[in-house]
Amino acid sequence: MNKQPAMQSRILWVMTLVCGIVFLALCAGFYRVISLKIDTPIELISVATPTNSTIPQIATRGSLLDRRGRILAGSRVGYKLFVDPSLVDDSEELAFELGEKLRLPPADIERKILERADSKYVVIDDLLEQWQVDLIRDSSYKCVGLEPRLVRSYPHGNSVASLVGLVGTEHSGLAGLEHSLNNSLGGTSGTLVRLRDIRKQTLWVDPKNYKPKNNGDDVHLTIDVVIQEIATKHLQAAVLHCNAGGGRVVVLDPKTGDILAMTDILNPRENWTQEVSDPLREIDPRLGRNRCLTDPYEPGSTFKPFIWAAATELGKVSVNEVLPTPSGNPYLTSSGRTIRDAHYYGPSTWRKVLIKSLNSGMAIVAERLTNAEMQKAITGFGFGSPTYLGLAGETRGLITSKKNWTSYTQASVAMGQEIGVTAVQMAQGFCAFARDGSLPQLRLIATSKNAAPIVRQAITPEIAKTTRTIMGEVMTEGTGKNSQSDLYTLFGKSGTAQLPKADGSGYFEDRYTASFIAGAPLDNPTVVVICVIDDPDRKIAHYGGEVAGPVVRDIIDDTLEYLGVPPTKLQVANEH
Repeated sequence: MNKQPAMQSRILWVMTLVCGIVFLALCAGFYRVISLKIDTPIELISVATPTNSTIPQIATRGSLLDRRGRILAGSRVGYKLFVDPSLVDDSEELAFELGEKLRLPPADIERKILERADSKYVVIDDLLEQWQVDLIRDSSYKCVGLEPRLVRSYPHGNSVASLVGLVGTEHSGLAGLEHSLNNSLGGTSGTLVRLRDIRKQTLWVDPKNYKPKNNGDDVHLTIDVVIQEIATKHLQAAVLHCNAGGGRVVVLDPKTGDILAMTDILNPRENWTQEVSDPLREIDPRLGRNRCLTDPYEPGSTFKPFIWAAATELGKVSVNEVLPTPSGNPYLTSSGRTIRDAHYYGPSTWRKVLIKSLNSGMAIVAERLTNAEMQKAITGFGFGSPTYLGLAGETRGLITSKKNWTSYTQASVAMGQEIGVTAVQMAQGFCAFARDGSLPQLRLIATSKNAAPIVRQAITPEIAKTTRTIMGEVMTEGTGKNSQSDLYTLFGKSGTAQLPKADGSGYFEDRYTASFIAGAPLDNPTVVVICVIDDPDRKIAHYGGEVAGPVVRDIIDDTLEYLGVPPTKLQVANEH
């Protein structure tokens, strides 16, 4: 009987001992876990794998497409190559192997690794080719990784540079349409969080931890890349031929208001003062400002058709009225200002004033208009207001204020002086003559609508047709004779304006802005083109009709042929 309590006591003691040992073991294990968390040995860090892994879901940026769906700017997913130096056993051996496989300089790879040996992330190549990506994926390097990144490409290079713009390292728009359309083009990246094992195999994906990506929207432009390249080619040739400081061209469809091409070229010249500069363009052509919208210039005689049409509509003069334009000496205004013509024809009709571009005739009729009527005529054609194309930096142009408007201003504006316009403003205003006297809203973004909204009715359809018809005679009898097309009947006007001095002290006597604006075909205008040549070398050529006119003619010929418009001059010849 005495043995039973002793046995129970022994069992209790053993159980207590076992429990104590288990408790101590648990405490030791718990302590070890805490110590590993607080002070993890480097050996364990190198092989430890997080249970959760976050995988970025990269959203692609929308493409910029021309009117026929050709890519002007597009995005794809590329990969950069990186190395974790903490996992590299022999940097020289790794550099040699990677260099041999990927055709990269081994010395550069090793230098990058050694320069940041304490880092865990060293970029070896910012963008691999696909065959290089495939080689890395098939390899077993633990210290080498691939990181996805977006790549933006511009297949058509500098021909659309200042118009399209570019994106930054974060793929947000920095300039041009990339900037203006950033909200539409930019996507939203997502994330995928997964539970994985030591072998990095996915165990579970919680739907709550999945955020899908939203790719950016594609945007179709009104630009036609073929017409853009046509315009760029002819403008570049003209700028180089006459050693000009630069040039601008706008091509548009007057029926819809669609901008078909818009190009801007600078040609830096040594030992020239007051050169057009664009510091950002020197960094990257796509960062440059679009001078077709941002830089006003004095239009000279290309501005005369607007005042001619307005004065005719107001009844201040009739088309066939003979004006007292001088025969040999300059004309003196009522305020005593001297007005000179390039050639003196004696008394001439109002029609001839436009055909021969007579400054005296424009000044005579300008004095018949009140200041308010002249100002209303200018704003009626859209000058002094932006075209609202949607590009950053567009200016309103330069118009003398009502307070400072004088009789001198009145005569100057009628000749295209003392006023600053942009190339797109001129193109939009000229549409009134190619249409029924109305101005269309210009567009860079293509829509399903064939016709753009009308901004305003500048002149009546009758005056628009009359002015267009007489500008057709400018091409056969006036300053446009050297710019006639052998294929199409054009209507247009040239301009040769003295270059204003930057300090406001007047004009250069031997430096000019040469321009030409025209539409075609005469009876059914399909295209309007303006060309502005900045400061051509006078020793070579400087008149708008001889410098800018041929550019406009060649662009019109090539564009209409490309669009499938039958030659109108051949039709007339066949009819006779």
